[in-house]
Amino acid sequence: MARPVLTFAYIVEPPDYQIMACTLLASIRSAFGPEVQAVGYCPEHKMADLHPAVFKAHDMMGAEIRPMITEGMWDTPYPHGNKIIAAMQPRDSAYSAFVDSDVLFLRPNDPASLVQAGHVSCSAAASLRWAEQSVWDVIYGAFDMPVPTERIRLMRQSGSPKIPYFSAGLVVFPEAGGPTTEQGGGRFPDVWYDTARILDRVTTLENRRPYLDQMTLPVAIRRAGLNWNILPEEQHYILGGQLRGAPLPEDREIFTVHYRHTAILKEVGLHKTARSLLKAHTGVPYVRRLVPGHDAADDGGDAAETTTGVSD
Repeated sequence: MARPVLTFAYIVEPPDYQIMACTLLASIRSAFGPEVQAVGYCPEHKMADLHPAVFKAHDMMGAEIRPMITEGMWDTPYPHGNKIIAAMQPRDSAYSAFVDSDVLFLRPNDPASLVQAGHVSCSAAASLRWAEQSVWDVIYGAFDMPVPTERIRLMRQSGSPKIPYFSAGLVVFPEAGGPTTEQGGGRFPDVWYDTARILDRVTTLENRRPYLDQMTLPVAIRRAGLNWNILPEEQHYILGGQLRGAPLPEDREIFTVHYRHTAILKEVGLHKTARSLLKAHTGVPYVRRLVPGHDAADDGGDAAETTTGVSD
């Protein structure tokens, strides 16, 4: 059997992310078909708390749920850092894509739109409101690295271009290690974790949490000997923020939306789309209906008002 090109990795964690993950998985299968692999990761100490219907949904859609050790991985507990831990797990595909659970793929897509050899693919962040641009002197300085001279436009900001800053909601990377450089090198997610651990200990740096994954992303890419491939907005369209309540643009094909929480999904008219995707692949619009003895009153739990808590 040929080596898969791409594996999607995401968090499956009770109570809310386990449900959102099933809808994400249905959208992956609709957009990319069965050729891509999909693996949901749950903190090992929470595996027993996963709803039985979540396992059944993953089995029906040809995906796995794997445990990952998260306890003790940070100096102090940092649940938001689970995405980096999930990205670190071993996989057998040429590329992996970590994707937040509150994401939906809306139309047929191809891994070739996301992967690029020698690069980490990600989108420009929506904004950077938690610090001034001078923060990058501290961040890169912690690794004796120069601040990049390149400038980019953030997704939801006007004004002059900024020092590269990316969303960690969709990060696509080669599984093979990058070339050795004077900054290091190695498999990207391992470098990302190492970078985050180091920066988390810079006590003079404010807002390290919950923005640690995002502030370390460009540094880790360069430390891994790779470059960044900035995805077009259509491949990772971030909802909410200044777009709150606005419909999707009609003059562009939006392939992927990052909706952050269900209220926003409803506001843009995509809540029924999400339910339809799930029903197309499992036969039910609500995950918990997959197991006997389901109480219809629990359907509300399949539409939890969950938020990522960060503006990526």
